[in-house]
Amino acid sequence: MRQQTWKIHFILLFSRQGKLRLQKWYTTLPDKEKKKIIREIVQIILSRNQKTSSFVDWKDLKLVYKRYASLYFCCAIEDQDNELLTLEVVHRYVELLDRYFGNVCELDIIFNFEKAYFILDEFIIGGEVQETSKRSAVKAIEDSDMLQETVEEYMNKPAF
Repeated sequence: MRQQTWKIHFILLFSRQGKLRLQKWYTTLPDKEKKKIIREIVQIILSRNQKTSSFVDWKDLKLVYKRYASLYFCCAIEDQDNELLTLEVVHRYVELLDRYFGNVCELDIIFNFEKAYFILDEFIIGGEVQETSKRSAVKAIEDSDMLQETVEEYMNKPAF
């Protein structure tokens, strides 16, 4: 019997005003289709009452979202996948961002989007969780920062 795998199709981060701050797609779609999907999903989620469930049946997928401060974190998963596990994954990503940025806010994502993507890539690859340890994920990010600083120092030294 083949084991069913849990997979995220895409992750969207957007503001309460509907501005997209981060997107990561784990399924291949044309850009025009992605833009249409983003508009539709942002409209659906922003129009929902805050007291309603964080799960939305959408087409043949399920949207799982959570709002943290001014940002919505939204994942699309298969209809039969575990919504609570997905909420836990969203929460872990926010924890990783918090640990790196120190109480992450929308501006951290806007001005350091490459770090937000890097953190996401350390945590999720191909739509599947790769690293569940916060300590290991943050260590990889800190190591990358250290390497980048070393390279920048080396590049700034005069060549004789």
